[in-house]
Amino acid sequence: MGSIMFMGLIGLIIASLVNLFLQSTMMDYIVSGIGVLIFTGLTAWDVQAIKRQLEMAPDAGESAQKLALLGALNLYLDFINLFLYLLRFFGNRD
Repeated sequence: MGSIMFMGLIGLIIASLVNLFLQSTMMDYIVSGIGVLIFTGLTAWDVQAIKRQLEMAPDAGESAQKLALLGALNLYLDFINLFLYLLRFFGNRD
Protein backbone atom coordinates (compact mmCIF):
# COMPACT_ATOMS: atom_id res chain seq x y z
CA MET A 1 0.00 0.00 0.00
CA GLY A 2 2.89 2.36 0.72
CA SER A 3 4.24 2.10 -2.81
CA ILE A 4 0.79 2.88 -4.24
CA MET A 5 0.54 5.94 -2.00
CA PHE A 6 4.02 7.04 -3.04
CA MET A 7 3.11 6.73 -6.71
CA GLY A 8 -0.02 8.76 -5.98
CA LEU A 9 2.20 11.38 -4.36
CA ILE A 10 4.35 11.58 -7.50
CA GLY A 11 1.19 11.95 -9.60
CA LEU A 12 -0.05 14.64 -7.23
CA ILE A 13 3.18 16.61 -7.66
CA ILE A 14 2.93 16.34 -11.46
CA ALA A 15 -0.75 17.41 -11.39
CA SER A 16 0.15 20.38 -9.17
CA LEU A 17 2.86 21.45 -11.62
CA VAL A 18 0.46 21.17 -14.55
CA ASN A 19 -2.13 23.20 -12.63
CA LEU A 20 0.52 25.83 -11.93
CA PHE A 21 0.46 26.65 -15.63
CA LEU A 22 -3.25 26.04 -16.29
CA GLN A 23 -4.49 27.77 -13.11
CA SER A 24 -7.79 25.90 -13.15
CA THR A 25 -9.91 26.32 -10.03
CA MET A 26 -11.67 22.99 -10.47
CA MET A 27 -8.39 21.13 -10.94
CA ASP A 28 -7.10 22.83 -7.79
CA TYR A 29 -10.07 21.45 -5.82
CA ILE A 30 -9.52 17.99 -7.29
CA VAL A 31 -5.78 18.04 -6.53
CA SER A 32 -6.48 19.24 -2.98
CA GLY A 33 -9.06 16.51 -2.37
CA ILE A 34 -6.79 13.81 -3.73
CA GLY A 35 -3.90 15.24 -1.68
CA VAL A 36 -5.96 14.91 1.50
CA LEU A 37 -6.76 11.29 0.67
CA ILE A 38 -3.15 10.44 -0.20
CA PHE A 39 -1.66 12.01 2.92
CA THR A 40 -4.31 10.37 5.11
CA GLY A 41 -3.28 7.02 3.63
CA LEU A 42 0.42 7.82 4.02
CA THR A 43 -0.13 8.75 7.67
CA ALA A 44 -1.86 5.43 8.35
CA TRP A 45 0.84 3.52 6.48
CA ASP A 46 3.65 5.32 8.34
CA VAL A 47 2.04 4.56 11.72
CA GLN A 48 1.88 0.86 10.85
CA ALA A 49 5.48 0.93 9.56
CA ILE A 50 6.71 2.52 12.79
CA LYS A 51 4.82 -0.05 14.84
CA ARG A 52 6.22 -2.91 12.76
CA GLN A 53 9.81 -1.60 12.99
CA LEU A 54 9.65 -1.06 16.74
CA GLU A 55 8.28 -4.57 17.29
CA MET A 56 11.42 -5.92 15.59
CA ALA A 57 13.74 -3.82 17.75
CA PRO A 58 15.28 -6.06 20.42
CA ASP A 59 15.13 -3.51 23.23
CA ALA A 60 14.45 0.15 23.95
CA GLY A 61 18.03 1.07 23.17
CA GLU A 62 19.59 3.58 20.86
CA SER A 63 18.40 1.91 17.66
CA ALA A 64 14.77 1.96 18.82
CA GLN A 65 15.11 5.63 19.74
CA LYS A 66 16.48 6.42 16.28
CA LEU A 67 13.60 4.53 14.66
CA ALA A 68 11.12 6.44 16.80
CA LEU A 69 12.75 9.76 15.90
CA LEU A 70 12.68 9.05 12.16
CA GLY A 71 9.10 7.82 12.44
CA ALA A 72 8.10 10.99 14.25
CA LEU A 73 9.71 13.05 11.48
CA ASN A 74 7.78 11.11 8.82
CA LEU A 75 4.52 11.62 10.70
CA TYR A 76 5.29 15.31 11.18
CA LEU A 77 5.79 15.77 7.44
CA ASP A 78 2.59 13.83 6.70
CA PHE A 79 0.56 15.98 9.11
CA ILE A 80 2.00 19.24 7.78
CA ASN A 81 1.21 18.28 4.18
CA LEU A 82 -2.24 17.02 5.17
CA PHE A 83 -2.93 20.33 6.91
CA LEU A 84 -1.73 22.32 3.87
CA TYR A 85 -3.99 20.36 1.52
CA LEU A 86 -6.93 20.79 3.89
CA LEU A 87 -6.27 24.54 3.91
CA ARG A 88 -6.17 24.57 0.12
CA PHE A 89 -9.42 22.59 0.00
CA PHE A 90 -11.42 24.52 2.63
CA GLY A 91 -9.59 27.85 2.58
CA ASN A 92 -10.95 31.08 1.20
CA ARG A 93 -9.61 31.77 -2.27
CA ASP A 94 -10.19 35.55 -2.28
